[in-house]
Amino acid sequence: MAKMSAINKNNKRIKLSDKYYKKRESLKKIIMNKKLTFEERFKAQQKLSKLPRNSAKIRVRNRCQITGRPHGVYRKLKISRIALRQLGLQGKIPGMVKSSW
Repeated sequence: MAKMSAINKNNKRIKLSDKYYKKRESLKKIIMNKKLTFEERFKAQQKLSKLPRNSAKIRVRNRCQITGRPHGVYRKLKISRIALRQLGLQGKIPGMVKSSW
């Protein structure tokens, strides 16, 4: 089980990135638009840098929804490989059986 502080910090980052997503995207479009003047693009760059760092989507960590484990997480299922194995052994995932050969 991961530390609760790490899980809470990541949840806070997820909320912030969702909150500022549209604003960040619009500022990035202004910055990348070469047809605008340099001053307008520079102002947009300054506004973007004023936004909280944790509002960037890249700062969100993929964590297991059950254990909070940061490594070995399947993106589609949002759970770690270890939690997936445990659920499979308990018979909670339909169609999944333990492999043996």
